[in-house]
Amino acid sequence: MKHARLLLFALLSLAYPLAVYLLLGRFEPRWLALLLCALALLRAFTTREPMWLWAAAATGLLAGWTSWTNSALPLKLYPVVINGVLLLVFSLSLRFGPPVIERLARLREPDLPPHAVVYVRRVTQVWCGFFLLNGSVALATALWASERVWALYNGLIAYLLIGTLFAVEWLVRQRVKARAHG
Repeated sequence: MKHARLLLFALLSLAYPLAVYLLLGRFEPRWLALLLCALALLRAFTTREPMWLWAAAATGLLAGWTSWTNSALPLKLYPVVINGVLLLVFSLSLRFGPPVIERLARLREPDLPPHAVVYVRRVTQVWCGFFLLNGSVALATALWASERVWALYNGLIAYLLIGTLFAVEWLVRQRVKARAHG
């Protein structure tokens, strides 16, 4: 049941910009706030981690703001909230450790060698930079771009950038591993 909720949340999150873009001209923003409420509730019910509960609360506030003002702007700020939460989580993990990427790496390799610990710390820093940049562009598109540009960036380009960063990191990691073992 929990996996089904996680899958539903992931699918809704991925489709969110496209859904907002397609539905915004057909429905008032206050009705689309129900989609944000659904995301907030799904997130709250799929986790007990404080960071995601804060994200759910922020999403709920955006939905309330949308309902109150009938404005589309809060709907378009959802990607900004998600990038902000991820930036906060990743940067706090750098400060208070272990870094997020190190935790993930240790799931595969519990005895991470010292050079790998340095590498995953750097990767966590790179992701912090990405979330800062991506969240800033998401904010700029929400404030100053058309709905079409907002949906294109937040519903396609941002995901392509995430995929590109994953692919580049994987290639760099292969070189780092080869250098360490060779």
